[in-house]
Amino acid sequence: MEPIQTVIQKLANGRNIQQENDRIIEKLAKNPRIRQFAEEAPQIRRENWLKSIPKLYQFSEEWDHCDHCPGLDRCPNMMKGYQPHLFDDKGFPSLTFTPCPLMLESREKRRQARLIRSYYVPKDILQATFETVDKLEPGRQEAIKAAVDFVKSYLDNPETAKGLYVCGQFGVGKTYIMGAIMNRLAERRHIASLIVYTPDFFREIKGAIQDNSVDNKLDVLKKTPVLILDDIGAETMTPWIRDEVLGSVLQYRMMEHLPTLYTSNFNYDELEDHFSYSQKSGIENVKAKRLMERIRHFTTLVKMEGANRR
Repeated sequence: MEPIQTVIQKLANGRNIQQENDRIIEKLAKNPRIRQFAEEAPQIRRENWLKSIPKLYQFSEEWDHCDHCPGLDRCPNMMKGYQPHLFDDKGFPSLTFTPCPLMLESREKRRQARLIRSYYVPKDILQATFETVDKLEPGRQEAIKAAVDFVKSYLDNPETAKGLYVCGQFGVGKTYIMGAIMNRLAERRHIASLIVYTPDFFREIKGAIQDNSVDNKLDVLKKTPVLILDDIGAETMTPWIRDEVLGSVLQYRMMEHLPTLYTSNFNYDELEDHFSYSQKSGIENVKAKRLMERIRHFTTLVKMEGANRR
């Protein structure tokens, strides 16, 4: 935005500058926002209004931009994304600024993005919402309802909210629904969540043994308010991963009443079979059952069907 002095010089173009000044003063005097403020601040003297013409001009021009908003990225205001407001500053009309609705919306989206973290999960999942989920496909409706019910339950009482175990074939949208849950929690109550693609994360944990960062990485999973383990059962199972990694994470979250959600191609029984076998130790049914108790008892099983969308 150009300073008023520059505008007057351009508009004058050989004419009497005082006439241009009077014209601008007349225009400002008719501005409904300025008139309203003048009625609310009758104590401001006329000479102080005249001394504040540059600020009043900025106020008028920037509100004109806001009334015909070109979008946050193209905002022409001196302070991009901010709207001016008049106030009485020791007898002079002066300006203060507040973020416009678009700036507030942008900030909110950035804040939500900071609450939603992921390990090895595609970025488009982090943009998922219940509004963009395909609700027409019959195989998805039960899972969508269960997801909405989980959000409501968690918002009502986080300590009693039961997690979800969503199972189904490849590409039916299980992970996308989890992304919608994360965004709704961030939107409604600024609740932090973490989604982890389990096979890749467990591979990372094995590599973390060398730099002694295993405990730090596991602490992130243990303590996040809402944890989503995506595609559990697709990892290569070892006794250490089952008992020391996954077992310790789920035990901690169980004790602290922190909900855990899962997606998998396996149902409960098939996942238990997966946990029971490893190449090194053979079949260990008892340990697999112990781990599954921490999953079965604290989740609701939802079977999801539909066409492969990948």
